[in-house]
Amino acid sequence: MADSDDALNLVPAPVDRDVFSEDLVLVEAVERHEGKLHLAKLRDLGRLAGAPRSLGWAEAVDRFPPTLRTHDPFGRRVDEVDYHPAWHRLMQTGVRTGLTAAAWDTDAPPAAHTGRAAAMIIWSQVESGHLSSLSTSYAAIPSLRADAQLDSIWRPRLAARSYDSAFRAPGEKLGCLAGLAVTERQGGSDPKAGTTVASPQPDLTGNGPVEGEHIYRLTGQKWFVSSPMSDMFLVLATAPGGLTAFVVPRVLHDGSRNTWRLLRLKNAVGTRSNLPAEVELDGTWAARLGEEGRGQHTITGMLTASRLDAVLRSAGQMRQAVARAVHHCRHRETFGSPLADKPLMQNVLADLALESEAATVLAMRLAAAVDAGETELLRAAVPVAKFWICKRATGVVAEALECLGGNGFVEEHGLARVFRDSLVGPLWEGPGNISALDVLRAMAMQPRSMEVLLAEIDRGRGADPRLDRAMDEVAGFLMAASREARRDPAAVEAGARWMVERLGVVLQASLLVRNAPEPVSSTFLTTRVAGSGGTLYGTLPVGRKATRMIVERSLPG
Repeated sequence: MADSDDALNLVPAPVDRDVFSEDLVLVEAVERHEGKLHLAKLRDLGRLAGAPRSLGWAEAVDRFPPTLRTHDPFGRRVDEVDYHPAWHRLMQTGVRTGLTAAAWDTDAPPAAHTGRAAAMIIWSQVESGHLSSLSTSYAAIPSLRADAQLDSIWRPRLAARSYDSAFRAPGEKLGCLAGLAVTERQGGSDPKAGTTVASPQPDLTGNGPVEGEHIYRLTGQKWFVSSPMSDMFLVLATAPGGLTAFVVPRVLHDGSRNTWRLLRLKNAVGTRSNLPAEVELDGTWAARLGEEGRGQHTITGMLTASRLDAVLRSAGQMRQAVARAVHHCRHRETFGSPLADKPLMQNVLADLALESEAATVLAMRLAAAVDAGETELLRAAVPVAKFWICKRATGVVAEALECLGGNGFVEEHGLARVFRDSLVGPLWEGPGNISALDVLRAMAMQPRSMEVLLAEIDRGRGADPRLDRAMDEVAGFLMAASREARRDPAAVEAGARWMVERLGVVLQASLLVRNAPEPVSSTFLTTRVAGSGGTLYGTLPVGRKATRMIVERSLPG
């Protein structure tokens, strides 16, 4: 037997890392988008994300998922979810970092959304499940703007950097969290098919911060509520004037509990730390948000922000998987040399790193668009990125897991959890078809947004003839689709996924030719745009000088 484990060709644990500083692509993106003042705090977060205690928190919340308590020992209805103590440590860090609504604060620093996006990519490399509570709290603000009074009440609570898990009136808490309750079992992605009813209660006073004609009672069920212990929820229900958005607090203004019956927690494939709940509303107190009949329009801002966060989380999962694969292959020897030096494995690692860099560059560009108020670009580009990047994440993590061999298949190595969690991204706030249809809606109803997206892509024109041809191809297809939509909408819908995929790839290529080293952008163009690569990862038709450079760039050292 070997005298020590070191003689057994075992890979050291990837701990005590600075997850931010070692990610050159993310550091460059923060600097490029005027976020230099956030660098010091991002480095602190990066070191915490790579610390053993953070990784221990992630393992604990996955091994010990939340449990539902519908009643207390004396028979009183409580409808509470109990979480492992590690959950609260993760949440505390996320809230303190500003991953909730702090970026929307009136006194937020410059490039606040850019800094937050980088933090989201960093912290998502620890654990993904708890991020949904942080994400919906961030995403609630654009929808709350529909009512100045509700916005003034809830924005400071959601922007607070203090995590307070106590179950009490929101006005008494150090900080609050927001959730979303839209989906119903018979409706799925179609909120108009929901059966939850809202009845006006104009004489209902004293229980909430808003009174008079804004108060309603809700009755119905919600099929998926991802953060059931939030302090307030944005809920869709059918009022006399049509589908309407509402603010529903868990605890009312006077400290009494609102009716929020937790029927069960769903045992999900991934994000086991934060199982979604089925919720029953029965005369539940609610404050109307926006006009009656404008519910879908009111929550559009929340959906856009939430979908952008899904892109950021998927980019973080890709980054985590690539870093783990490169680390393993550098420290694992086979046939006399490190696995990372083997030409075939090097090709695989470079291909994965290429995908990760393209995802990060696009995600951070969209976050910068929030800072710049580029709403038209976001309208079209976010569903494109949501469709493309979230779907690519699962394949990247699966291939990276394979780089670790059988070790990657073992739960305690962590990548198995990342693989399971990556499956949530494509489903979050609407699966792939919904994202593709959303792009078609933008093309039909807000054509200016597509013009702005094409203009963003066109900023890379002249850098490479392959990109120029692809840009012309996409623009020509969109023009033809617009004409065809008037004659045969079904034909355009059938081709929506191809169109959105191509838009995503060409947008990434345009960003890379402007911002990445030539071996990165050229290899991306060769394989993703010109189609010279294979279908699977590890099929780059380029020389070893380029693959070595791409791998080294992904994880220096």
